[in-house]
Amino acid sequence: MTGTDVQQETRRDQPRRVSFTLGFGAKLLFLAVVNGFAVFGLPRMIEEKAWLFAVFTVVATLAIDWIYLSSKGSTLPLKYLIPGTILLLVFQVWPVLNTAYIAFTNLGTGNILTFDQALDQILEGSTFPTDDDPRLDARPLGILEDEEITEIALYLVDEEGMQFLGTVDGLEEVTDEDLVVEEDRVVAVGDYVVLGLAQVSPIQEEFTALEIPAGDNRLIKLTRGVSGASLVSPSLDYDSDTGTLTDVTTGIVYEQVEGTFTAPTGETITPGWRAVIGFDNFTKVFTNENIRGPFLRVFIWTFVFAIGSVFLTFVVGLGLAITLNQPDMKGQRFYRSLMVIPYALPSFLSALIWAGLLNQEFGVINEFLNLDVPWLRDQWWAKGSTLLVNTWLGFPYMFLISTGALQAIPDNLKEAASIDGATSRQSFRLVTLPLLLVSLAPLLIASFAFNFNNFNTIFLLTGGGPPIQGAQTPAGHTDILISYTYRLAFESGRGADFGLAAGIGILIFMIVATISAISFKRTAVFEELNQ
Repeated sequence: MTGTDVQQETRRDQPRRVSFTLGFGAKLLFLAVVNGFAVFGLPRMIEEKAWLFAVFTVVATLAIDWIYLSSKGSTLPLKYLIPGTILLLVFQVWPVLNTAYIAFTNLGTGNILTFDQALDQILEGSTFPTDDDPRLDARPLGILEDEEITEIALYLVDEEGMQFLGTVDGLEEVTDEDLVVEEDRVVAVGDYVVLGLAQVSPIQEEFTALEIPAGDNRLIKLTRGVSGASLVSPSLDYDSDTGTLTDVTTGIVYEQVEGTFTAPTGETITPGWRAVIGFDNFTKVFTNENIRGPFLRVFIWTFVFAIGSVFLTFVVGLGLAITLNQPDMKGQRFYRSLMVIPYALPSFLSALIWAGLLNQEFGVINEFLNLDVPWLRDQWWAKGSTLLVNTWLGFPYMFLISTGALQAIPDNLKEAASIDGATSRQSFRLVTLPLLLVSLAPLLIASFAFNFNNFNTIFLLTGGGPPIQGAQTPAGHTDILISYTYRLAFESGRGADFGLAAGIGILIFMIVATISAISFKRTAVFEELNQ
């Protein structure tokens, strides 16, 4: 073994020293922030029983720690992939999966809570005092250990002067011997001491929720702050074995039906709870007349709007591109710059400006032309105005891509067509347009998919209106499926219906995906022409 080998072997045996550099410090700071967020968020996730998020947080945090602290060269690619992968799962995959899940549930107004939360609210709301229920004077009690209140109770005195100690275990009659009295005031009852206002305030909710069993399915609850209580009788009784609620006064039995307690007559008890209802959200779109009618009108207009927008923007954009593609045109760059202005401005700002311009009473267009056209109030004018504004917003994009595609077509092909006797119109139809479509067809398909879900223009210009008269769901004449879905979820007059909105969202995805797949397959014809 040579001297060099001995030195190398000695270096391997020595512990590796870690030099503290700026990059190493930034790494530690990054890991500290990640672990801090995990430690801060885990208790809340466990408290809310969000087990999936809790497990994901633990696994993701441990994976990040291992990858960034490892010195193995094989983990180097993971250091670049893991942040993007985690963000992809959190902000893309999870929302999609959660939306798909919601589409099979009844989530919406009246069905937001879990079953346990809904049952607690129902039973609490059904427990109230009647005129025949006696009232009692009450004082809050508590057991103090090191200035901490460990148990709470109530000192109760009925109308006949009988005294009781009320706890979660029930009522216990007390005598004067069990009381500690100072200056004619009761200060303690057995091991419990009377609490002052300052001691009660932090735990007011615990006293409000305190229920003291009093026999015969009756309870004692505070009804006048912490100074008065009443003997209350629940009107509903829950049977955990059968999962039913029974009205103790009428005998009606309410069974669990799709997230609500429902009587045989169809009467329901609110609130309901989140429950899986299968394909009901999808079938009601086609079977419920109140939804089917507006949905079909919105569905048809969505296709008209998307196809019309693509056609008009493409025709205008291509026409301007051909016009401004003449090499000997003066001011060509200036004119091209003007064409891009609508595209350079934020689309939401342009839509709001157009909404003001088209206002029937105060809009500049009506005032300047001395007209009284209901641009946004009449269904047909509103549809035409929507297509007009969307053409204004979209033609610069078509102008740009058409200009690039035109300049990519070799001039010798046009010259060959001219030599063969083709007119300029024939040359465009038989040579230029097929070659353009080879490049632009995928972009036209993408434009169709974009306009199929063009929420901004519809929402900011017309808000989906004018409304469809007689529709039982919030649907307007210019609503497209995505805006109709939004209004179902957040603006429905009968309450938000997130399950139905998610179901329609899934249908939108399937429609767009199917049309896009068919369209991309059809574009292969243009590619064959180019070979």
